[in-house]
Amino acid sequence: MKRFFDFEADFVNSLRCIPMQVRYNLDTCGIKLKLADWNHLNQEERQALVELPCVTEQEVQAYRDYLRNLIFQRTGNYPSELAIELHPAWMQANNIPESVEEKATEYGVNMTVSQWASLSPLERFALIKLSRLGHENKNFPKALEEFKLFNA
Repeated sequence: MKRFFDFEADFVNSLRCIPMQVRYNLDTCGIKLKLADWNHLNQEERQALVELPCVTEQEVQAYRDYLRNLIFQRTGNYPSELAIELHPAWMQANNIPESVEEKATEYGVNMTVSQWASLSPLERFALIKLSRLGHENKNFPKALEEFKLFNA
């Protein structure tokens, strides 16, 4: 499932930043990848991280092993690990995270549970990541528009 969002258009051709699809895979496989580590990868390696499947248990483990070894080869260090959430918020279609509700409200959007449920897990993941405190949130309103969440 390779998908880039329109709000990522300024960097997806060069893959100079880590796209949401890869960030989703990183959270799925429990790896924290720093932008500095990403920058050690060449274009083909970055593209592989976009395209490699990371859904089934075997795919998740293969993705994790590939990424860990790749970062070690490029930097001499293994990437940090993240705890893998058993029930991540982006997979919970009937529960809008508070951070997303609050950020949406800042833009005049009163998101409903049915709107949240209609989003794909990757779209929900993007909104969660874009609504976090301390995160540059300039793409949050772009994501709301792209996902057609502005109230009519």
